[in-house]
Order: sequence, then C-alpha cells, then structure tokens
Amino acid sequence: MKKKDKRTAIVLTLISALLTGCSLDADGIKEPEPENEPVISLVGNLELTPAEQELVNHSNEFAFNLFRQIPDSALNYLKSKIVSPLSITYALGMLNNGATGNTQAQINEVLGFGDTGADSINEFCYKMIKTAPALDTLTKVLIANNIYMNKGYTLKDGFIKKAKSFYNAEPETRDFYDGKTMDVINKWASDHTERMIDRILDEDSFDPQTVSYLLNAIYFKGSWTYKFDKSQTKVEEFILPDDKDGLLSCEMMQMHSEIDYAETDQYQAVSLPYGNGSFQMTVLLHKIKQVEPPLPIGELDIAPKVPTLEQWQELNRNMSQREVMLKLPRFETESNIDLIEIMKRLGMTDAFNGHDADFSNFCNVPVYIGLMKQVAKIKLDEEGTEAAAATVIGIEKTSELPSYTKFYANRPFIYVISEKKTGAIFFIGQYTAR
Repeated sequence: MKKKDKRTAIVLTLISALLTGCSLDADGIKEPEPENEPVISLVGNLELTPAEQELVNHSNEFAFNLFRQIPDSALNYLKSKIVSPLSITYALGMLNNGATGNTQAQINEVLGFGDTGADSINEFCYKMIKTAPALDTLTKVLIANNIYMNKGYTLKDGFIKKAKSFYNAEPETRDFYDGKTMDVINKWASDHTERMIDRILDEDSFDPQTVSYLLNAIYFKGSWTYKFDKSQTKVEEFILPDDKDGLLSCEMMQMHSEIDYAETDQYQAVSLPYGNGSFQMTVLLHKIKQVEPPLPIGELDIAPKVPTLEQWQELNRNMSQREVMLKLPRFETESNIDLIEIMKRLGMTDAFNGHDADFSNFCNVPVYIGLMKQVAKIKLDEEGTEAAAATVIGIEKTSELPSYTKFYANRPFIYVISEKKTGAIFFIGQYTAR
C-alpha cells in the first residue's frame, strides 16, 4: 500500500466551503449563486478559517453528546446502535427557520451553532448538499429533505423560501386522512435511502391530525480504498463482558498493511479511507486497563466509551501511518430511536412543549414538536460500507384552552367546612355515594 496523506474528518472537508458563494437577497436571506459556485477540490487542498474550525468543533460535540445520550433502557451499551447526527441537523435546521425566540435559541445551541444562528445552519446544510456528492466519484452520497403539510394548514412564505433555497425541499400538501399519506412518506424515505430505510412511520407513530411531517434522508455507500481479502475472513471470538462465557463468535475480516493509526492514554484508533480518501471510517477501541492478577474475560472493562471532543481531537492530531495487523468484524446494525427525551436532555426543551414552543414563523397555527424519531442502518463488509438514516419530525397543533373550566363531581371526593377568616376547619369528610 502506498503511503498517503493524512486525511481530515469528512465534516472538516464539507464545512470548509461554508459561508462562501452566497449573497443577500431583498429579504436578507443568503441565497446560493450557482454561477459563482466554487470548484470542490480534494481533501488535502482545503483549508479552514478559525471561525469555520470552531463551528466544526461544536457540530462534532453535538454528535458525541447525542450518541452519549441514547438511553440504556432503549439501547444499552452492549447493544449495537447507529445514529446520524447530520440527519438530525438537517431536519431540525429546516424546522428552525420556523422558530423564534427561546425555542430557536435552544435549537441553535443544541446543534452546536450557538450565537451564529439559524442562517449558519442553513448555509452549512446547503453546502453539504452541494459538495458531498461531488467529493468522490467512487463514493455515493445522497441528502434529501421534504415537508408534508396536512390539508387546512398553511406554511409561512418566508419558511417555504428557505426550505427550498437551502434544503431543496418542496413542501407538499395532502389530506392526512386519505389512508395513503403514511405509505407515501415511507416510500419517500425508502426511495431516498436506496431502500435501506423502508419504514420511518407506522400505525403507532403516524397521526392523521398532525399538522406537518418534516423529513431528512441520508444515504452513503463507499468502497474501501484498500479492500479486505474475503479469503482471509474467518470466524473468531468476540469478547462481550455480559455473555455467560465472555465470548461470542463473529466473522472477522483481516488486513495487514500500513494504515492511519493513533494511540492515546484512553484509546487506540485506525482510520480506513473510502474511494479517493475524501471519506473515511475511524474505529475507536477503549484501552483495557491491565490489573494483577489478570481478570477473567467476562469481567474486563471493555465497554465502549464515547470520546469527548478533546479526546477526538487528540486522536486526529496523533494519526500517522503505521504497520497494523487489523481485525474488523463484518456486520449489519439497525436502530430505531425516539429522539424527544434525548433532545430534551441536551437542552432543547421548549420545542416539545405546547405552552412554550414558539414556531410562529412556521405556519398559520401555533404548533410544537409531537414526534421526533430516526431510523438508521449500516452494512459493513470486505468491499466497503453502506449506511442510511431517515429522520422525521411531526408537528402538532397546540391545544387551545376552553373558555370555561369543567368540574364534574362524578367520583368520590373530599369536603371541608371551615371558618373563612381564620381558616379553622370545623368538619372534613368524604363522599363515595355509599
């Protein structure tokens, strides 16, 4: 294998074009200028400004924070899982153009864009759509967004303009009671993930009373720059602390070659490039602490640890070519994650509360987020990697308070007789109709 330049992470590649090639229109929206589109070069020729680097760091921090928050009750640390932070950024970024006040500020902060605001998210997402598919002809990347609006509700003009300009989304109005809308949405998700995600909504999650469904789909298919030899793939042991014997079996791919490798006090890591090197997969192993006498396999502390942003940056700084004997399982993983509680724990609370949510720039009625979920899938083998994710956000109408209060004493109740001025209780009783 020829020695190659050290590759930066793909998110660094894409963000480098951020905030360029755009101009302000009469409404203050930064619109793309196709005639001034920059020619996208290979990874090694791109440079980041300090501001762009800082933006990437915050976006990466969101990715690690999100993954760390996946609850043990749904996906414990011993269960395989996959999530696409970028897909969530697209879905929320698109909706964020309909938010204002504290609701928008919380979304900005959670996604890692902070004071730079919704426009920075728009520009980031637009550049990703335009640049990602062109980075490597050997790697297929698809990013798509869509909005389905229920009959009787109207999107704000400003929101529609930004959805089209920055997200290539074409809002479509349907009657959600037609018995077909759920199938239409699922087909859209399937079509835009090369049929990897064939169902994003089901009978439990689809509600015909929903005001709107916003969707993002991301598809990735990359061939390893240096493929594994299938004849070397063998069934080998895989250590798992909660297994009875501490061992499972899996199909283990093998490669002995010069690859990018890094080691710190906490981790070992390798980076495997796809195609021309514009995309890569970095695999992290948490180091096992050596103790005397040695612990049984089933008691080793080998649970995966999600790195902090600082640990991730340290690994990338330490990457260099090293001769490595690599073993990597071939596998398939699929996740179906409810994101509402996760996003609340990250600090985005108002958007899910009908009383506090402020999406006054979204449509003609007060709304909040009633559904937010993601389905993701990955296949990894000797040839490369195929992965897809679809994120859906369901927008519900805020319930209007009735003009009167109901009090029906049609069940057992307590009563108190007291003197009003002093509050002294004279009698206290209970009535149960018996």
